[in-house]
Formats: sequence, C-alpha cells, structure tokens
Amino acid sequence: MKTYQTFADFWPHYVREHSLLLTRQFHFVGTLLALVCVTGAVIFDWRLVLVAFVAGYGPAWISHFLIEKNRPATFTYPVWSLLADFRMFWFMLTGRMTAEVTRHLPTA
Repeated sequence: MKTYQTFADFWPHYVREHSLLLTRQFHFVGTLLALVCVTGAVIFDWRLVLVAFVAGYGPAWISHFLIEKNRPATFTYPVWSLLADFRMFWFMLTGRMTAEVTRHLPTA
C-alpha cells in the first residue's frame, strides 16, 4: 500500500476509495448523524459524543465492506480520513463531489 505524506496526496486516494455513489451517500448520512449527535452533546448531554462515533462510522464502514468492497481509510489514516469525510460531506452538500470523483478516477 502506498504511503501518503500530505493530505493533498491522500485526497485523490480517498476519492477513488469512494467511487460509488451509494458509498458516498452512506458517508453523508453518517457524517450528518454524527454532527447532529455532537450538537446534541453540546446542548443536552455530553454522552451523545459516544453515539456520534457509532452514527458516523457505522454507515461509513458498512458501505465500505458491503458496497464498495474495500477497507476503510480510517484504519490506516484516521485523521486524514476524518478530514476527508468532512470535505466530501461539504462537496456533496454543494454539489461538487461527482465532478471530484470523475476528476480522480483513472481513465480507461
């Protein structure tokens, strides 16, 4: 497996590992649920932070194992993977992620 030294080098790898729309949708839902839980932890009960981990990583990991059929980047690059999750979430929210996937997928 290739070793990445910078987030800029890691990002294209991350995008290729999320090439299927359904995988990205699972990640989007998981990230949204995690953000809701963290907000709830700040407002209501700090223990919701624990729920945020399950809500965020659960759908993401399920999508990798059952849909994309690859290993989550979280296992090798936990911090960059988390940052990339938020970047992908923002790109999906703003309608730019499909173009990003097209840009980073190898051409036939």
